[in-house]
Amino acid sequence: HMQPIGTAPRVSARSISWVQTHDPTRPARRRGTHMARPPRTVIAGVPLHITQRGNDRVRTFHDDRDVTYYRELLLDATRALGCAVHAYVFMPNHVHLLVTPPDPSAPARLMQRLGARYVRYVNTVYARTGTLWEGRYRSSLVDSDRYVLTCMRYIELNPVRAGLVSEPELVRWSSYRYHALGEADALVSPHPLYVALGASPRDRRDAYGAMCRWALGPEVLRDIRRAIGSRNGRAD
Repeated sequence: HMQPIGTAPRVSARSISWVQTHDPTRPARRRGTHMARPPRTVIAGVPLHITQRGNDRVRTFHDDRDVTYYRELLLDATRALGCAVHAYVFMPNHVHLLVTPPDPSAPARLMQRLGARYVRYVNTVYARTGTLWEGRYRSSLVDSDRYVLTCMRYIELNPVRAGLVSEPELVRWSSYRYHALGEADALVSPHPLYVALGASPRDRRDAYGAMCRWALGPEVLRDIRRAIGSRNGRAD
């Protein structure tokens, strides 16, 4: 089910038109009622695929200054809470993270701390008010070894699938350059399965880069998207 990545034209992130979506199948909430939030599936020491989008898909990063500040906040929060980030990508209106938490409460505390501080920054810099993020973050438990490297590729190849770049190495705000090119990145804690790809750093880079030259198949993409959008947060 794998297909070579095509050479999509390079497109500036600023020129992308993000369409506001509405799900007609989602029932409207009655006034005066409250829907119980389903508990998240989080296990200490097991990676979690986390994504968070801008409200109504609005742009959350306007320039490199914004992304730099968000990254600094993320680095500070993960160190404070003991979370290990194995992969990440910052898109114009959303983020993807692959994080291993030290305890079940850590992801929620991480995203609350990160989100609140970044919203204050955006509201101050851009003289705006109100929410920035689309409700709660979404998460999916990555509870199989086979799925870890696949999830890393899903995250780091996101800009290619979106048509922002033709090759993943052209993305500045991604962990791909650490995994495939060997660039230093204080935010990344290499997952043991990545380390097992080769006996030396060069072997690991070459092996991972070769894996990323092949696009994920439609069934894999469907399963990952279904997992990150599912109510119980488990991958099939």
